[in-house]
Amino acid sequence: MNLLTPLENPDAPVRVVCFPNAGSGAAGYRAFAPLLAPAAELTVVRLPGREARIGEEPHRKLTELVPRLAEELEECLDVGTRGLAFFGHSMGALVAFELARHLRRTGRRLPDRIIASGRPAPHVPYPPGYEFVHRLPEEQLIRRLRGYQGTPEELLADTDLLRMFLPTLRADFEVVETYEYYPELPLPCGISAYGGMSDEEVPPATVASWAEHTSGAFRLRLFDGGHFYLEESRAHVARVVLEDLPSWVP
Repeated sequence: MNLLTPLENPDAPVRVVCFPNAGSGAAGYRAFAPLLAPAAELTVVRLPGREARIGEEPHRKLTELVPRLAEELEECLDVGTRGLAFFGHSMGALVAFELARHLRRTGRRLPDRIIASGRPAPHVPYPPGYEFVHRLPEEQLIRRLRGYQGTPEELLADTDLLRMFLPTLRADFEVVETYEYYPELPLPCGISAYGGMSDEEVPPATVASWAEHTSGAFRLRLFDGGHFYLEESRAHVARVVLEDLPSWVP
C-alpha cells in the first residue's frame, strides 16, 4: 500500500484520507487537494493493481485488505492533535467503514468523521436479480461499465489497456460483492453520507441508511448527478466536505 499527498500541508487542522472506488486510483482525488486547502490536507490511498502499482496483485477480499491497510496506514493515522477524516466513494466507502471498525477492535485511533459517498449502507442487501459484476463475461462487463458512465470511452475502446485494467476492476468488485456484513455497535465518529440524486445503482434511501452506523452526528448530502456526481460537481462537493469538518476540528 502506498499513499499520495498532492499538496503537503502539515499545518492544516485536519487530514482527509481518501479511499478509491473500484478500478480507480489516486488520480480521481488529486483535483480535490487544492479545493480543500489550506483547511484540510488530502492524502489518497493507492491500492495494488493500479497506476504505479499495476504489476502488483490486487486484493479480492475485504477481510484481507482491511488489516493490511490498518498496518500500513499507522503513520498516516497518527496526526497528533489534528482532526482525521475518512472519505470513500463506492467501494472506498465500504473500505473506510470496515477500516474504522477494525481500528476500534484493535484499540487504535478512529477517524473523527467518515464521509461515505455513492454506496448503500453496509447492512443494505443487494436488490433481487442483481448481477454480480465480478462474474460477468467481458462483453457484458464492458456494457455495464458504459452504463455507469464513469469509465472513459477511450479506455473501453483500447483492447490493450482493457487487458491491464479489467483484472483489477474484477478484483475490486469481488471485494465489494463478496462482503458480508456483521452487526457491531454503531461507531462513535460522525458519518456524512453523500449520494447522487439520479444514481440508479445507489438510491438516496439506501444512502440515508448510513445513519444506523453512528452514535454521533449524521448528515445526508444529495447532489445533482448519477453515480459519478463527484466528477460533475467537484467544487460543490469540496465546499460541502469543508462544511462537514469544522465541528470537530481542534
